[in-house]
Amino acid sequence: MNKIKTTQGLNRREFIRSTAAVGAGLIFSPMVLGETTTGAVAKSDDINVAIIGVGEQGRTLLESAVKIPGLRFKALCDIWTEFNQKYGANILRAFKHEHNVYVDYKEMLDKEKDLQAVIIATPDFWHSEHTVACLKAGLHVYCEKEMSNTLDGARKMVVAAKETGKLLQIGHQRRSNPRYLHCYNKLLKEGGILGRITAVNGQWNRSAQLPFGYPNGKGIDEATLTKYGFKSMAQFRNWRWYKGLGGGPIVDLGSHQIDIYNWFLEATPKVVIASGGTDYYDKKDHEWYDDVMAVYTYETKKGIVRAFYQTISSSCCQGVHETFMGDQGTLAISEAGSKGEVYREPTAPQWDKWVKNGYLIAPPEKKEEKSDSGALVDVRESAAPEMYKIGAEFKEAYHKPHLENFFNAVRGKEKLNCPAEVGYETAATVLKVNDAVEAGCKLEFKPEEFKV
Repeated sequence: MNKIKTTQGLNRREFIRSTAAVGAGLIFSPMVLGETTTGAVAKSDDINVAIIGVGEQGRTLLESAVKIPGLRFKALCDIWTEFNQKYGANILRAFKHEHNVYVDYKEMLDKEKDLQAVIIATPDFWHSEHTVACLKAGLHVYCEKEMSNTLDGARKMVVAAKETGKLLQIGHQRRSNPRYLHCYNKLLKEGGILGRITAVNGQWNRSAQLPFGYPNGKGIDEATLTKYGFKSMAQFRNWRWYKGLGGGPIVDLGSHQIDIYNWFLEATPKVVIASGGTDYYDKKDHEWYDDVMAVYTYETKKGIVRAFYQTISSSCCQGVHETFMGDQGTLAISEAGSKGEVYREPTAPQWDKWVKNGYLIAPPEKKEEKSDSGALVDVRESAAPEMYKIGAEFKEAYHKPHLENFFNAVRGKEKLNCPAEVGYETAATVLKVNDAVEAGCKLEFKPEEFKV
């Protein structure tokens, strides 16, 4: 077994991104972040917002949210005062958001009486408690995925949203990504260009990584760690690998893409079988499986679909993508803007109509070729299926469109793209993979497992 030694220092990416801002005392200016400052005068549709959890994912959401007009961050809450709090506060000060900082979310909810919405980006095992408390305090909630590390926790979130009448958006951001919306609405629903989808393939592979460390002397005291459910700073920094805190890579990464399986197939699975284990890392540091392969069986309106998914934590080979295969075409897509192709089966109807209306971009025109004998050869039959690019150019957009959808829904201008009920379906779909690995056998889903 290969072992990766831990380090108390930050890795290169963290050092550049974080220490430069906090340790060196640099406060980001709006020009550094690529935006101008928000206006100091509140408008009628401004929304007063708080954020709970300003770790790596929380910072990503915060950096996107401050670029959305009409948001006024009033509070920031995080238990790591020497690092996460300072980083988040620097961003908010740069954008002229007058705010208070807290360690305890209960104190924040008790003191901040003019909040309307909150972003929650804490470790998965805190999502349910934080979300339910904020909903009951009268706030609309944007909660990062996974919805919860347990179905019981996710269920409580759905119930609280229904009882309070407040909005709850789950952070499956592909649901608001223009590329995915284009593929679902134009190519699949309107065009039906894949025909009958029979198989799905997806993966998220990552290179081997050192555990996240922290600057010497900048850790959280033992009493605070214990109070908030962590045994050590190492566990706090790497909570995704620990049972009871996160769900491992299949939940942390896989839920993004398996959510797309449910969405594009317009169904939830009937069966899952999976294999996985802690094959690369040391089991004492990585309680969850680092390699997982799962196969779902879906029963869709058009027939059976077999859907394979894998996440590998020791190699980034072929990165992140999803592939939907049908009898008339195949869609290959990724959240990264570099991948977005549709392959037409030689026996499928021509796609001239979809090229003409801009849904697809046609490949270069193919010419007839002669074989060695001099006979004409149909290049389409002798080569790979024609490749079309997804029509229209979309900038790489990850979290901002999903946050915009949430805040526009708070204003009453849009419907949520990933409400609590949808997030719950995905949680039920993904969390069962770890159960299937442990059971070592095929597990069936009951229809009621996807409903609250």
